[in-house]
Amino acid sequence: MTAALQNDLYLRALNREETERTPVWVMRQAGRYLPEYLRVRQQAGDFMSLCSNPELACEVTLQPIDRFNLDAAILFSDILTIPDAMGLGLHFEAGEGPKFSSPVRSRADVENLPVPDPSDKLRYVMDAVSTIRRELDGRVPLIGFSGSPWTLATYMVEGGGTKDFSKIKGMLFSDPALLHEMLDKTARSVISYLNAQVEAGAQSLMIFDTWGGVLSPANYREFSLRYMQQIVDGLTREAEGRKVPVVLFTKNGGQWLDIMADTGCDGLGVDWTIDLADARRKTGDRVALQGNLDPSALYGSPESIRSNVKRVLDSYGAGPGHVFNLGHGIHQHVNPDHLGVMVEAVRELSQR
Repeated sequence: MTAALQNDLYLRALNREETERTPVWVMRQAGRYLPEYLRVRQQAGDFMSLCSNPELACEVTLQPIDRFNLDAAILFSDILTIPDAMGLGLHFEAGEGPKFSSPVRSRADVENLPVPDPSDKLRYVMDAVSTIRRELDGRVPLIGFSGSPWTLATYMVEGGGTKDFSKIKGMLFSDPALLHEMLDKTARSVISYLNAQVEAGAQSLMIFDTWGGVLSPANYREFSLRYMQQIVDGLTREAEGRKVPVVLFTKNGGQWLDIMADTGCDGLGVDWTIDLADARRKTGDRVALQGNLDPSALYGSPESIRSNVKRVLDSYGAGPGHVFNLGHGIHQHVNPDHLGVMVEAVRELSQR
């Protein structure tokens, strides 16, 4: 558990300390674009069986670390583990993604939602974290994560994925007090879940606000950012004698980076719809920035990938506080060798 960290570039960059090069990792780096992942997924039977088996979750977490020169591992899990532990009947339908058999639609539904004990219904996640930490043996830091309360609530109320967010936005406009009650309960669940991940060995935390970008500015502040602030305030920020950095990521949230930085988080994930130079100006170098290559750039030729990597590095410019990443998760059909080209380009072009 306490093996000395051999590569702490990622943690140093999030703390805005000088690094000899820009660290790099990739959202969804353990996943369907890797043939070795698909083999383990088949062995597990289905996605949630893979998530809930600590040894297999560890194996797929380490696959991209073994294959590429990445500077951080991220726990293999899903953002919907919390609503699943709340008893909403999570299942995955082929070609349709996640579904809940008991969506949250009424006051009674909200009142019946438990705040799950992470050492009980979510024990498998903590077992995965401690197993991964042991097997990493100090090679790189381990990132723990959760969905944001707003993003979790969209799935819980809609009953699955959605294009128009009519049910969750219907609740927002027709009964905002009920939605606030639900978001507060979800935020408290996220706090205990993430703190348990730190206790089990996570060395950094990330909060994925996938659907914050569908809100108006006023509603973003009231229904999404407010609850990420509650989480940042409630998190364990130090463990094993060092800081546990926290990164917030709102997809399509470039216009809100300044107010996101006000939460006291350590870093912000940035998607590809804003230049890092503009993101840096907006946040006044108060936080580290993570991003922000368009994931589709990995469909390009090796030369094209290298030039796009250079563009992102140049956009960030000199000085500490950049973690190279994609602006969202890696696509399923990307050639893994192309990710290798990207990682090597970051390592080579960012040498200081």
